[in-house]
Amino acid sequence: MKSIEWKTYRTRFLVKAKQLNSNLSFVDPLGRQHSGRKGDYLVESSDGVISIAPRQIFEDVYVPIISAEEIQCASSEQAARMLRKLPQGYGQRRAPHATFGLTS
Repeated sequence: MKSIEWKTYRTRFLVKAKQLNSNLSFVDPLGRQHSGRKGDYLVESSDGVISIAPRQIFEDVYVPIISAEEIQCASSEQAARMLRKLPQGYGQRRAPHATFGLTS
């Protein structure tokens, strides 16, 4: 596999991952067999465990963390596409004046 830079992604947990550009199989230190196809993701968890996630599942669960530098270097069209995919904070998803059943 060619050397590709690790990118940081987030879900509930932070992971580093790179997309496979060819099929890959390996046995981890615990003796578990891992295999993936081109397009799947090689994933390193925060505790250093490496596994393979199928592309569809990975892309549904994880959101890439985009640095300001990446946004600045991107064309305006690419930057707009990146910003549309950024996750919203918890407070941004709630209705601004929701009372949650409380009375004043």
